[in-house]
Amino acid sequence: MTSVYLDNNATTRTDPAVVAAMLPYFTEQFGNASSMHAFGAEVGTALAKARKQLQALIGAEFDHEIVYTSGGTESDNAAILSALETQTGRDEIITSAVEHPAILTLVAHLEKSRGIKVHVIGVDARGHLDMEAYRKALGPKTAIVSIMWANNETGTIFPVEQLAELAHEAGALFHTDAVQAVGKIAINLAESEIDMLSLSGHKLHGPKGIGALYVRKGTRFRPIIRGGHQERGRRGGTENAPGIIGLGAAAELAMQHMEDENTRVAALRDRLEKGLLQRIGNSFVTGDPDNRLPNTANIAFEYIEGEAILLLMNRDGIAASSGSACTSGSLEPSHVLRAMNVPYTAAHGAIRFSFSRENGDADVDHVLDAMPPIIERLREMSPFWRERDVRTEAFNPTYA
Repeated sequence: MTSVYLDNNATTRTDPAVVAAMLPYFTEQFGNASSMHAFGAEVGTALAKARKQLQALIGAEFDHEIVYTSGGTESDNAAILSALETQTGRDEIITSAVEHPAILTLVAHLEKSRGIKVHVIGVDARGHLDMEAYRKALGPKTAIVSIMWANNETGTIFPVEQLAELAHEAGALFHTDAVQAVGKIAINLAESEIDMLSLSGHKLHGPKGIGALYVRKGTRFRPIIRGGHQERGRRGGTENAPGIIGLGAAAELAMQHMEDENTRVAALRDRLEKGLLQRIGNSFVTGDPDNRLPNTANIAFEYIEGEAILLLMNRDGIAASSGSACTSGSLEPSHVLRAMNVPYTAAHGAIRFSFSRENGDADVDHVLDAMPPIIERLREMSPFWRERDVRTEAFNPTYA
């Protein structure tokens, strides 16, 4: 059976070249980089190279602005918790309604347990931030703003450079969860006012269990994992040398393939969208089609359940998602689509197709052949489809 993997926003396959770069550091070059001998020194040299590779990908001015972590969630938590400790007299957080659970779950906990005031800024029908509400929320009590660079479900890109400038005018720090953006679009942190940025290795063909937090030079920082002197005292614990080296190799490969990501991969996404919309009625693309990640398509199929769609897709060898992998166990429609006011009749049937550089035309062809009969079969069984109001037949949302 043909297998098509279109769930790359959930995780990517580790590139074989990345695996090859990592393998020696499990067995042959196994020293602790903090040790004062040759075994440790050779690993330390490799870690320094990996840090330079990641620095180049994100356009950081200094390599020591990178703090290695276990992944995006730890990086997000470290940024927000540090800001609350270092921003004296400030106890408010600003974020958006469409953030990843790594942000929203944390700020909800802080609000409940510590009385931190959280401003959750809404979005419009295309997923754009309400800029007026954002400006009004900024003030002398704002400790940190945390707004994602690109949405993991729709791919919509946020104007984070502008948002960072506005945050600084209010004296607040600015953090961006860039887990979905790093490696897919060009980032130059040296030319921005962004204070902190989170990324994760397994989203760009690197290994799982390794990520990083960019902390701009001069930004006050308090670690959440305390221990040894690793990462300049900003994250205790023996370095995950194979993971760091793998992330460095993945970063270098991402730079080499970025043009392909923004041309050929984007064309695959567009062909899939066009083909599905032509073949399947009562369907539409969510998010901003003109300002989004090159690999992401989120298509809502009205009057059916996303879980049922995914089950039948899986039987046809197609892997996709009904939203964030971190919330896939929920029967509720995506919080992102609800924030965008996508009708429940459509939000329940939204499927995210996320490509990578490993996809090709044959993958698109297979999905275009498989999806129409899947949707037709489910709609035949759906009481919502049979009872739908005929007036919705002409439904043409602003976000389509």
